[in-house]
Amino acid sequence: MRTHRRAAQVEYLLPDRPESAGRARRLTVRFLTGADRRTAVLDAEHIGDVTLIVSELVTNATRNGGRCRLRLRVSDTQVTIEVYDGSPGRPGVRPLTTWRESGRGLAMVRCLAHRFDIDRIAGGGNRVRAVLAL
Repeated sequence: MRTHRRAAQVEYLLPDRPESAGRARRLTVRFLTGADRRTAVLDAEHIGDVTLIVSELVTNATRNGGRCRLRLRVSDTQVTIEVYDGSPGRPGVRPLTTWRESGRGLAMVRCLAHRFDIDRIAGGGNRVRAVLAL
């Protein structure tokens, strides 16, 4: 017997600008709170975690790889965040420290996410994916 999972998905193209992270946060909240009501309704804590992850990933992508593509998918069991960039280098996760003012974003994402991975994509660039279990 086959089961059907209900899901909603959206994708945004964001320019290489400092304000793209803020725009991505607003778009994320709008999508999560207005997503197809056939999927799970997210509580404020999950929406906050997803928004923080989106902000960190979009900031890194626009800072290091120009414009980026943000893809969000929400189902009954998880939220998947994917950010694609054109960076020639691979992002690295640094250890969390109290004395550094930057470089903690991917480590925070890794702590919040149920699954986290970084993949090089054909033609150049990266896909950074974080999955949160609901």
